[in-house]
Amino acid sequence: MNTTVKALALAASLLLSMTACNANATSSGTEQVKKAFTTRFPNRQVLSVSETPVQGIYEVVVKGKQIVYTDAAAKYLFVGDLIDADAKTSLTEKKMADLNRLDFNKLPLQYAIKEVRGNGSRKLAVFTDPDCPYCKQLERESLPDITNVTIYTFLYPLAQLHPDAPRKARQIWCSKDRLKTWTAFMRDGQELTGSDKCDTSALDKIEAMGDELGITGTPGLIFANGRLVPGAIAKEDIEKLLDAK
Repeated sequence: MNTTVKALALAASLLLSMTACNANATSSGTEQVKKAFTTRFPNRQVLSVSETPVQGIYEVVVKGKQIVYTDAAAKYLFVGDLIDADAKTSLTEKKMADLNRLDFNKLPLQYAIKEVRGNGSRKLAVFTDPDCPYCKQLERESLPDITNVTIYTFLYPLAQLHPDAPRKARQIWCSKDRLKTWTAFMRDGQELTGSDKCDTSALDKIEAMGDELGITGTPGLIFANGRLVPGAIAKEDIEKLLDAK
C-alpha cells in the first residue's frame, strides 16, 4: 500500500508540474529524454533513462526508486506496471527488484537477533515490528518449518503505526535471552514482562539503517543474493528465494 501511495503521489506531482513547464525535445535518445524530463520536472532527480520494448516509450527512474514511463518528449507519463503479455511477467517488478538489491554482507549483523537452524547455510535477514500482525503471520506460518538457515532478526518498530512497539522492542533487546524472548512473544503469544532499561543504541542504529535502505514497512526480508522482498510471503516463496543465486 505504501508503494501505491508513493506512486500516486509522484504521478500527481508530475502532472501538476506539466501545466507550468514546456520542452521541445523530439529526439528518441535516452540522453535527450533525460534532458526533456529534467526540463519539465526540475525538482525530480533522474537516476536513469532506458528504452523499453515498447517503441517510443522510455523508463525513467527518479530519486526515491520511483519508476515512470514517458514518451521521447516527456509530454505523456504513466505510473504502473509494464507487462510482457507473452512472458506473463511484469517488467516493472523486475526493475524494482534490481533497484532494491542490497549487499547482504554489509548489513550490521551484530545488531540482529541470530537464529541458526540445521546447518545454517542459507541466510535471511528480517526487519520486523513486534506489534505488526503481518510480522507475526510470517513468524507463525511461513518461517517455522524452514531449516538449514540462519535468520537475522532486526527489531524495526514503526511507532507511527504501532505506538507501543518501540517499548516492546526495547524489552526484547534488554532480555537475557533475546532469541528465546522473541520466539516466545512472536510465535507463542507469551506476554513480555522484562525491563526495557538497558543500552538500546543498537535499535537506533537499526532504525537509521532501515531508513537508509528504504524499508518503509514490515516485515522486510533480505536474502543473501541482495533481494529485498516486503510482506509476509509464503514458505514456498521463501524457500525459492533462499536458494536463488
